[in-house]
Amino acid sequence: MTRVGLYLDLRIPAGRDAASTYRRTLDRVVAAEERGLGAVWVTEHHGFADGYLPAPLTMAAALAARTRRVRIGTGVVIAPLVPAETLAEQAAVVDLVSGGRLELGLGAGWRAEEFARVGADHRTRYDVLEDRLARLPQLWADGTVTPAPVQDPLPTWVGARGPRGARLAGRAGAGLLWLDPDLLGPYAEGLAAGGHAAGTGRVGGLVNVFLADDPDEAKARLREAAGRNRASYRGNDEAARSSGDTTFPRLRVRTGADAVAAVREQLAPLAAVPVTDVFCFADLGGLPDDLVDRHLELVTDVLTPGLADPAAVVA
Repeated sequence: MTRVGLYLDLRIPAGRDAASTYRRTLDRVVAAEERGLGAVWVTEHHGFADGYLPAPLTMAAALAARTRRVRIGTGVVIAPLVPAETLAEQAAVVDLVSGGRLELGLGAGWRAEEFARVGADHRTRYDVLEDRLARLPQLWADGTVTPAPVQDPLPTWVGARGPRGARLAGRAGAGLLWLDPDLLGPYAEGLAAGGHAAGTGRVGGLVNVFLADDPDEAKARLREAAGRNRASYRGNDEAARSSGDTTFPRLRVRTGADAVAAVREQLAPLAAVPVTDVFCFADLGGLPDDLVDRHLELVTDVLTPGLADPAAVVA
């Protein structure tokens, strides 16, 4: 069964303050959980003018305290920016507060300026990520870091958009947090190289759909926010401006029924590996409340049951 979640980047809309945005987001997640939401995922970037969430595990702990059932994922923590011991401690606390609901997604990062802010080496980021994945279970098991998480083993993911990261995810025995059929081959190679059975693999990731009763009307209201969000990834980073790996797939605005069909179509080429999790943006940072609230209702009331039952007829 594929779990449906929401993806939070916690951008601060123009004219609103950060505290009210955070409170409103927490309230929305609580309401969505009551309607059947399966998971919520948080992310990480630093130095964005719009306040992009810089502390994913802190936000994950807040979500854990306000919810009771949803899985809480990080998509992703930029592992090379944090010492292994610190990462182990923070992840364990979130898992404990949540009663064992953390899905720990880690990534290598890509924006050089974020590494420069903390004096981390951008060139060795993949090696450091692999080291973190190997060391975390050891730190918990030998008591170097206390207390240990509730879950043993703690579910881990690697956010990867290329074959190098996919192989790394496989070698670590982690889930692959990106929905790209071209990565299944490298991921399988990594699983084999790491001594993991092929059946232990799993994938998840973003399905970039926004649900609305009137997609044409919603598109007009979404256009400015979507463009602003895409531009913010580039910022002043020359590497980001020249890279094709700076934005998410193009947003598709759909009715509930059309969104179910679109997501099923996206997932079909991935059938060789269990797709355990998909998530879509909860907000694009600045959208009117009525659009966001209706989108979240359609995610829980239409998209979630539609993906749970392939034979379901959705309205």
